[in-house]
Amino acid sequence: MKEAKVIRKLFPLLKLYPWAIPVIVVLGILASLSEGLGISLFIPLLQSFDAGTAQTAQSNVLIAFFDRIFAQIPIQNRLPITAGFIFGSVLLKNALLYGNTLLFSWLNWRISYQLRSGIFRQLLSVGYSFLERYPSGKFLSTLDNETWRTSQALSVLVGLIISSCTVVVFTILLLLISWRLTLLVAAVMLLISSMIQFMTRQVKQLGKQAEKANAVFVQRVWEGLLGMRVIREFGRESYEQARFDQASRQVCHSFMELDRISGAVYPLSEVLSTGLLAGILVIALQQQVNLPTLLTFVFMLYRLQPQVRHVDGARVNLMSLTTAIDDVMSLLDRSDKPYIRSGKTRFTGLRQAIAFRAVDFCYGPGEKTALQNISICIPKGKTTAIVGPSGAGKSTLISLICRFYDPTSGEIEIDGQPLPQLNLADWRDRIAVVSQSVHIFSTTVYENIAYGRPEATEAEVIAAAKQANAHEFISQLPQGYQTQVGDQGVRLSGGQRQRLALARAIIRNPEILILDEATNALDSISEHLIQEAINALSQRCTLIVIAHRLSTIEQADQIIVIEEGQVTEQGTMAELLKRDRLFAQLYRLQYRNAQL
Repeated sequence: MKEAKVIRKLFPLLKLYPWAIPVIVVLGILASLSEGLGISLFIPLLQSFDAGTAQTAQSNVLIAFFDRIFAQIPIQNRLPITAGFIFGSVLLKNALLYGNTLLFSWLNWRISYQLRSGIFRQLLSVGYSFLERYPSGKFLSTLDNETWRTSQALSVLVGLIISSCTVVVFTILLLLISWRLTLLVAAVMLLISSMIQFMTRQVKQLGKQAEKANAVFVQRVWEGLLGMRVIREFGRESYEQARFDQASRQVCHSFMELDRISGAVYPLSEVLSTGLLAGILVIALQQQVNLPTLLTFVFMLYRLQPQVRHVDGARVNLMSLTTAIDDVMSLLDRSDKPYIRSGKTRFTGLRQAIAFRAVDFCYGPGEKTALQNISICIPKGKTTAIVGPSGAGKSTLISLICRFYDPTSGEIEIDGQPLPQLNLADWRDRIAVVSQSVHIFSTTVYENIAYGRPEATEAEVIAAAKQANAHEFISQLPQGYQTQVGDQGVRLSGGQRQRLALARAIIRNPEILILDEATNALDSISEHLIQEAINALSQRCTLIVIAHRLSTIEQADQIIVIEEGQVTEQGTMAELLKRDRLFAQLYRLQYRNAQL
């Protein structure tokens, strides 16, 4: 049974609160039993109008049961007492259903919260190699849309369980009223259910198409918002509008197809069920079933129909939500993803050096080796510059130092100890990175700086801004440090964003400061201001600089030249210029361009 596979996929979520489902099932059974018994009481209620009818069905187990109960009650009192019991059963049923609704609402929201929280935790902890293989829009679609659809699947499942309990209870009561009619009804309803399942067999595939279309749509939205400036610079508004409209139409078409099939379940089931009721009436009248029994049977069957339709509809809905469940559970699965495991040794500070020992690194199977046989030493308290052509592997080297990845082979040692053995949080807490592509959060200037150390005081935030030569421009903003900078810091210039990022790094008081081409895209004034701040920082921390502008690293204690993933030169600027190899060529080329 395909539905059973879907239910098994949801079991890990249900195990978060293992007591909840049994309680929901028990409450559902009690509510169904209360309603069923209330409906069954219509038999003695109707018989109280005509005592003669009671004599025609003494062989019926349920009627005989009620006769024994009501035998001690005077005939003139049976009507109000029976009506009171019926009202009581309705009241009890609705009280139980309300309790069930509240319980499931709590369960659904708790599981929805844990789903979203678990996925975000997964994205924060999973290895970068996994994140880089998937577009951001895919993750956004899963987190924002597929988690809700998975929660919806839980709702459908619980509804399916409750409706199934009701069907079982009502079927037992129907059997007690008339087993012959019940068997006939069961056979016809099974046929109706099979017809519905046959007509909706495409639902799973349509659900897959809808999920894929939605992921493409979210990716279009995400790229459009992030690239709005580029779109307008190149005058591609019409092109992007057409792409957006196409993705949006595909989403509409996919979900409309899904709704077309899913929506046919209830009307089709109701039409066939109404025909069944009419047929039962004809057959019962031909067999001369007494009127109270017949009316009660038909009324109970009428109340049963919505539950059967709900079961059929729930099965179809579960199949349509299969792809969303697969997507969410696949992302939550930790068994098939890479992780950077933290070591157990506490890291209290760099004492000697960071050393690479014959390090090789490849981003994935079958890909070109990014770094090959890297053996370098980055001493404490010194400035180490890393230069080379674009794509040489400089940023990959920094990613290994930050432990975004681990080497494919070889070892990175910190004071002679392998880096993977160190506590990851301790290690990263001593590092600050400022890169060319600065990320500014859509909040205030103050909060962006304090992000480097959230517990920092206001005085410390201002001091960090002053050290980064950012205090002057911040003071001129409309609300100063409380100014909202907009999405990605859109209200700030490139130089201002870089100085803000540098202030964020400074407030950490890092032992190791990494500058990944942090001044390459800046004008001369902005670069000069940032360079002043960097020179002051280099006096109290280990500085690692990746730079294309070689004039910015003239004072470096050592320069490492990387070409095609290998170290080709190493030394001071004077030594490298004297060797007249790649570094000297790059230096002369930049100097000639600066003179033009």
